[in-house]
Amino acid sequence: MTPRRFQPEDPAEPLLALISRTFSYMDGRVDPPSSMHRLTAASVADQAREGEIWIIGTPGAPEACVFLTPDDDALYVGKLAVDHRARNHGFARILMDLAAERARALGKRRLRLQSRIELTENHAAFRRLGFTKTAVTAHEGYKRPTSITFEREL
Repeated sequence: MTPRRFQPEDPAEPLLALISRTFSYMDGRVDPPSSMHRLTAASVADQAREGEIWIIGTPGAPEACVFLTPDDDALYVGKLAVDHRARNHGFARILMDLAAERARALGKRRLRLQSRIELTENHAAFRRLGFTKTAVTAHEGYKRPTSITFEREL
């Protein structure tokens, strides 16, 4: 499937539902709670306007998505989500390859993302997609590490 750029006027509810379904396994597992709980229709529209959102599927029934935001010399990759029913079709790789294309088009030299320290299975997936660990950080108010930063040179 070919990714499609999500537009600010596209319906946010199906996209929010996809992210909620695919990130729900983190509830009770990561501390602090996932930022997906702060997503709203307005913040999705803002991301589509100020950054980029790409989906696989239709706006009314997305099967996968990724949020892209320019960040210094990198393109920040966030909210990579693939519906459980659409797994094992290479959608994450398709979206990451698209992110690399978009980064190059924007003059960025790398992709950057963060993953919660507890989500070791995600760390392995990001390594398979060509990312390396570059930093360990803590959310505001936490003394222990809560996130790992990964980067992929382009």
